[in-house]
Amino acid sequence: MKADFSEERYEEMIAELFVRFPSFQKTGAGAYKPGVANMEFFDQLAGHPHRNYKIIHVAGTNGKGSVSNMLASVLAAQGLKVGLYTSPHILDFRERMRVITEGVEPMSRLVSKEYIWDFVNTWKETFDHIDMSFFEITTSIALSWFAHEEADVVVLETGLGGRLDSTNIVTPVLSVITNIGLDHCDLLGDTLPEIAFEKAGIIKPKVPVVIGESHPETDVVFERKVLYTNISEPDFMGSRTSIMSMLTFADKVVPEHWEHHEEILAAMDLQGNYQRKNLRTVLAALDVLRHRTRILPESGKEVVEAIISTANRTDFHGRWEKLSDRPYTICDIGHNEHGLRNNFAQLSEMLSEGEKSKLIIVYGSVADKDVDSVIHLFPRDAVYVFTQADSHRALPAEKIEEKYLSYCSESGQNPCPYHSVPCVADAVALANKLAEKEDDPVIYIGGSTYVVSEACAALEV
Repeated sequence: MKADFSEERYEEMIAELFVRFPSFQKTGAGAYKPGVANMEFFDQLAGHPHRNYKIIHVAGTNGKGSVSNMLASVLAAQGLKVGLYTSPHILDFRERMRVITEGVEPMSRLVSKEYIWDFVNTWKETFDHIDMSFFEITTSIALSWFAHEEADVVVLETGLGGRLDSTNIVTPVLSVITNIGLDHCDLLGDTLPEIAFEKAGIIKPKVPVVIGESHPETDVVFERKVLYTNISEPDFMGSRTSIMSMLTFADKVVPEHWEHHEEILAAMDLQGNYQRKNLRTVLAALDVLRHRTRILPESGKEVVEAIISTANRTDFHGRWEKLSDRPYTICDIGHNEHGLRNNFAQLSEMLSEGEKSKLIIVYGSVADKDVDSVIHLFPRDAVYVFTQADSHRALPAEKIEEKYLSYCSESGQNPCPYHSVPCVADAVALANKLAEKEDDPVIYIGGSTYVVSEACAALEV
């Protein structure tokens, strides 16, 4: 017999899920369970809920969240009821799954606590029996809830990789792979082609594919995957040309509205410089959806308007997000070399162009990230506040300090002013205090989702 719902019982249940079932967000690589056998088994028990709506499947090293949210915003603007599944969350577990509906208040609605409570209690013995991971459970909740909500289309973001990801039990109407970078190398491979192979696992027969960024080392991986997946499909009659028409490299086409991309980028509420590539990926994906799937009608100004206001419409957080005007404070969950390179370059640009007078960086990392590979990207004209989140995965602040000083010594450069503060809230407080001494500073908070999460909580965002 299920216990009656209460806020207290719900919070206890969520905490138990994190503890009892392996969670990558909490425990790292040890929680990663490659393969979809568990999901396929549970999906059959649950009645294949994802067959009740169309799906856009999104993978990639960086940009998945931004691309997914932009697509969801545009689809909702077309009058569709849109499910959106992303990870990780910043403050609330329920951020991972939401329904976005135009003309409804609030437009972006999280899954209810009661629904999660009922679902978990209904299936908890099954979760235990087949030893499901936290992400498998989360994905199962989302797929069922979207069916319950009678979503028209769902934008489904992979968790890790693609081929063996929990989400890869679906057959979408479109697959999108944003880009390929070196991340989670211990799980996905330590070369770009190896990682591309894992991401390409979401490519399905007769399903068009959009690749956000072409690269000589990875293009051939995607081309072969599309070819081998479709070569025996009667629809293509063995024609390589017909098969390859299913594959679109976003940076090799000129999608509709691209002629106005500078104006769109300037007006967007997602302001990271890296959104240029994400925008092109989204526009290319919309072209494919319009011409191949018929999900979208002819394009109009509502498409541009929906992209410009994505963060506001979908309640999207943690991507070059402004937390405060005084002092000017931004956060970003980018944590790998690819993401941090873009972020640090944008920060340095703000200084060189005189937009800001001083840069203060609050930085923390998880222990299983190769911090040594990103330290060379650290801006040289900054004040650093090294910190650590309240997680056993966190790399101690003093270890980051040691790595930073070691790099400075080996490279022959003088270290910037720095502090080590083993508490994110205290680190943010110190950054604000340091900012008081400057005319027009910018505070950047990042390096880890955990750091951003605790900073947002400390600032009551």
